[in-house]
Amino acid sequence: MSRALGLALGFAADRLVGDPARFHPVAGFGRTAAWLERRTYADSRLAGAAHVATLVGATVLIGRRGRGTTATALATWAVLGGASLDREAAAVAALLERGDLPGARHRLTHLVGRVTADLDENGVARATIESVAENTSDAVVAALVWGALAGVPGLLGYRATNTLDAMIGHHSDRYEHFGWAAARLDDVLNLPGSRLAALLTVLLGEDRRSAGRAWRHDARAHPSPNAGPVEASFAGALGLRLGGETVYPHRVERRPVLGDGDGPVAADIGRARALAGRVQVGAVVVAVLSALGPTLVRRRRSRPR
Repeated sequence: MSRALGLALGFAADRLVGDPARFHPVAGFGRTAAWLERRTYADSRLAGAAHVATLVGATVLIGRRGRGTTATALATWAVLGGASLDREAAAVAALLERGDLPGARHRLTHLVGRVTADLDENGVARATIESVAENTSDAVVAALVWGALAGVPGLLGYRATNTLDAMIGHHSDRYEHFGWAAARLDDVLNLPGSRLAALLTVLLGEDRRSAGRAWRHDARAHPSPNAGPVEASFAGALGLRLGGETVYPHRVERRPVLGDGDGPVAADIGRARALAGRVQVGAVVVAVLSALGPTLVRRRRSRPR
């Protein structure tokens, strides 16, 4: 019961208060991870795996000390990123709608790791919506899933893994081997959350049939096993076409086309934000009910017959 209530309160705090402006615990974890990397880095998978095991293991152990409603609520608030995601997407949309394409390109760098300098309005809108879709799963739904399953250790361990993936789990000369373990662990931990996010998108989207069709037919070709289902279902639900060439600092990805609608424009970002909000609310309902499940079963079994 305390886990369910804590998840609900932490979700509400994220939506109403957002991230703290200073002394964010996730930022503190990132600084610790960077400090450790400077002292232990080696260009090998084994070194990267030890790096991930040390940091995630320590975070889970710290989380095991947290019990009760207050600890769960604080941990949930700390790890969720729904409010900041929505704020950044809204800021990009506002700049586009004012005709400030350079400003929108710059603000987009707060959301994505791709190169934004040459994107047109369609490209900026597409990148924003893809980020809203993927991060709705990564920053909210998956965290709630692990919170429901494992409480505070699950919340903190998931967020530590996701943060390490963002820091080192990408293709580059430095991290191709060292970041391998972070990327693979993040893939595994995101698997249930991404499927729940895609399912909720189908159920709560504007076009259920198109969302389901895009998930079935388009997601499998995406390079990410978890971003693919969510981005594809978002594309179908909104009647948009996402995917295509994506330029990163160290490589170019030619991603599959997701959905069969028109290319997105600035106004579509607001529709994506609204859909993301519905998916997040659906996810916290599922998480709360899942956390309550064992308690309800025990009470039912203990009733006198």
